[in-house]
Amino acid sequence: MSGGGKVDPTHEIIDRLLALPPRERRSALLAMTPAQRREFRDRWAAWAHDGQYAPPGDWRVWLIRAGRGFGKTRAGAEWVGALARATPEARIALVGATPDDVRKVMVEGPSGLIALAHEGEPLEWQVTAGVLRWPNGASATVYAATVPEKLRGPEHHLAWCDELGKWGRGGEATWDNLMLTMRLGERPRVLVTTTPRPTRLMRRVMALPGVVETRGATADNPHLPESFVAAMAESYGGTMLGRQELEGELIDEVAGALWTRGLIEARRVALVPDAVRVVVGVDPPAGTEGDACGIVAVALGADGRGYVLEDASVSGATPERWARAVAACAGRRGADRVVAEKNQGGEMVRSTLLAADAVLPVRLVHASRGKAARAEPVAALYEAGKVWHAGAFPALEDELCGLSAGGGYEGPGRSPDRADALVWALTELMLGRRDAAAVREL
Repeated sequence: MSGGGKVDPTHEIIDRLLALPPRERRSALLAMTPAQRREFRDRWAAWAHDGQYAPPGDWRVWLIRAGRGFGKTRAGAEWVGALARATPEARIALVGATPDDVRKVMVEGPSGLIALAHEGEPLEWQVTAGVLRWPNGASATVYAATVPEKLRGPEHHLAWCDELGKWGRGGEATWDNLMLTMRLGERPRVLVTTTPRPTRLMRRVMALPGVVETRGATADNPHLPESFVAAMAESYGGTMLGRQELEGELIDEVAGALWTRGLIEARRVALVPDAVRVVVGVDPPAGTEGDACGIVAVALGADGRGYVLEDASVSGATPERWARAVAACAGRRGADRVVAEKNQGGEMVRSTLLAADAVLPVRLVHASRGKAARAEPVAALYEAGKVWHAGAFPALEDELCGLSAGGGYEGPGRSPDRADALVWALTELMLGRRDAAAVREL
């Protein structure tokens, strides 16, 4: 400090702490005094991770769509608090699924507005009225999706909406009423922090013109304990729940789908019994651009059930490369047969596969029905509890859930190549000649 003043030891410690990597920083925090911890907390902008900073530009709606533990609530409370301090006349809307959600999470929670108030900044919390006031005159009012009519009349500069995916039946009316109140100041803004759910309101907000979106996963927060992140990944990685709650993905269901997310989740196992047979199904691509080469290994267990072992599919590969991928998968899994669709490429498929591995047991089949029609008897095996997934296969499962009974496909990519490979393998393994009307052996 200039003028012969003493250096504040607290500031010096904080500066050193901020320079540490996140792992070492967590350990150092435990040794800090309460005063040091408070200052470190107040200097949040220096240690927040990238997904917690407000985006630049003249946006109206900022959507943080991320997994649990990403730091959404902290980002929301810090954003509101900073703007309230800078704008004495600020009128702010705090909107959640219920009044209790707003109170317990956004206002009184460990990452809520009261907990993050700065030193010397006593906030006035009028619980009954649902109003929070800053010393400079800024105020925030509690609203809930269960009472959309409460948003008729007031006006706001800012709004923070939390867990939009939980807003329920009144959610759309609440959102519409809120947007009509955003008319104070030159730049009214709305922040939405949520773990995604496939609701109509969520899709509406995501499709708004000019919406700015921050995406993130639980693992993106460097301040979380590594043991927690590892445990969550081990328990839920790749599952529907994990993809939604940890990765922050919006998982849609297709109307009339042959496979549902719930069905696949109910058919997931960790252990596979001894295998009687292993088959690798292959859906070769027509070229090296666009479609993937579907490669899926399936085992017939000693218990008579089918088990999906691996999705080894490759994209953008030359015939030589995808053939090597098939041979490698067959070798890893000890496959006694490779079943490949012949429609694209004819005898070239067999020669390409045998060039990769001369002893590869190859059977070519010709499809006489569409992909969805061929898939229906395989989907019935799942319904009957006869097919199980040994782990999680997100890309494959997305394709399965995109196949509809009417013959349509609404999954990722142009074609369900992975799903088709699975169908070929399970047809060979568990349906045999019963599906002869759909397949012609060559």
